[in-house]
Amino acid sequence: MRRVVAILAGGAALTACAVGPNFHRPAPPTVAQYTPEPLPSATVAAPGPAGASQRFVPGAEIAGDWWTLFHSPALDRLIAETLRANPDMAAARAALRSAHETYLASRGAFWPQADASYNYTRSKTSAALSPVLSTSNDLYSLHTAQVSVTYTPDVFGGVRRGVEAARAQEDQQRWQSEATYLSLTSNLVVTAIAEASLRDQIAAQKRVVAETRQVLDIALRQKDLGQLAGADVAAQEALLAQAESALPPLEKQWAQARDLLADITGHAPSDAPADRLDLAALTLPADLPVSLPSDLVRQRPDVLAAEASLHAASAEVGVAIAARIPAFELEADAGGAATRFAQMFADGNGFWTLAGSVTQPIFHGGELLHKQKAAEASLDQAKAQYRSTVLAAFENTADALQAINTDAQALTAAVRAEDATRRSLDIAKDQLAAGQISLPSLLLAEQAYDQAEIGLLQAQAARCSDTAALFQALGGGWWKRSDLAETRR
Repeated sequence: MRRVVAILAGGAALTACAVGPNFHRPAPPTVAQYTPEPLPSATVAAPGPAGASQRFVPGAEIAGDWWTLFHSPALDRLIAETLRANPDMAAARAALRSAHETYLASRGAFWPQADASYNYTRSKTSAALSPVLSTSNDLYSLHTAQVSVTYTPDVFGGVRRGVEAARAQEDQQRWQSEATYLSLTSNLVVTAIAEASLRDQIAAQKRVVAETRQVLDIALRQKDLGQLAGADVAAQEALLAQAESALPPLEKQWAQARDLLADITGHAPSDAPADRLDLAALTLPADLPVSLPSDLVRQRPDVLAAEASLHAASAEVGVAIAARIPAFELEADAGGAATRFAQMFADGNGFWTLAGSVTQPIFHGGELLHKQKAAEASLDQAKAQYRSTVLAAFENTADALQAINTDAQALTAAVRAEDATRRSLDIAKDQLAAGQISLPSLLLAEQAYDQAEIGLLQAQAARCSDTAALFQALGGGWWKRSDLAETRR
């Protein structure tokens, strides 16, 4: 046994090196900003909901529960329900547990494998053959029990590379799980904002229909008095029909947003959560973090998942190389055999075997060579995919930053347009009642105001959605969450 232990220890000592490339984390990007031109220090402000100015703060930390910055209890409840009941989140967690157990299972290859067996046979030996037993009995029973221990020293590191790949695959699944978390929370916020905006747009459009119908009633009375021509009344009827026809598409979009909200929160459309956002009650975060590009690649779950995939591909090259070089195996068997069960381990009935072997692949029809080349090609693919993911991350962040800046300007213009067209419409109504203008002039004022009001609601929703998109683009602050305190960047 001392010799066996010495052999096993010597085999373990040979595992200091591992074939194949050693993985090194990709260097952070050298770019210093996301947009061609520097961002302003703050966005412009506009009166009314979602009109507050927002400051860009380079290097500021990101809250793990960033959606609470909108100060909406309804939104907080929807997020909590999503994380509790969404099946995609449950599937991601289960996939992570599976990847972790697979990694733990791969570590078993580092250790000797021990198996116990018991075998019973009832046999009769031909009289033409020598007896199997030490006696001359040709009819006998044989009980055999033994323990077999096998150990494959990881001389060239193939096992270590396999475990390294399994650990990288677990990391990849961990970041994919985080990407699912981030995608669900950000999609929930954007969908809830869209649902609230569409609800407000429908209410506004219904007011437009009611006001247009009132103007039509006035036009009909003036026609009866001979003050308006039939063509003017027909034009107002056409405007009413146009206003009414705008309602069904809005109601369709709202129903789809409501159904999507139910789906994200893990419910059927008929069982959607009762919580609804009030768009006017949302508070825009005053300070917006802007992470450095070198930090972004350590924050985005999709980039980290691509990095883990690159790590796994690198380790698989080592596994493929190790399959082409000698493999060593040590084996030890010990047990006993007897014609009676109780005598298997009696004196003289025991047996043992010590064996060692080395296997060198010689000819496999090119299989092992091409597997190595395939692993090297997969590594090149993983490198390209990592770079593509990084570029997409920069694009997402740049888009979000520019959208926040430009949509703030668009909201300012939308507020001015809504205020101007409302005043113009009020004046036109008074002038029509006094007989100072004709009905077509009022129709133009009505159309301008209707478009401005809907545009204002859309601009307000865009500002809130842009903020959510920025937090998603920056990685969502997963490293600040208490439930992931053990996860390091």
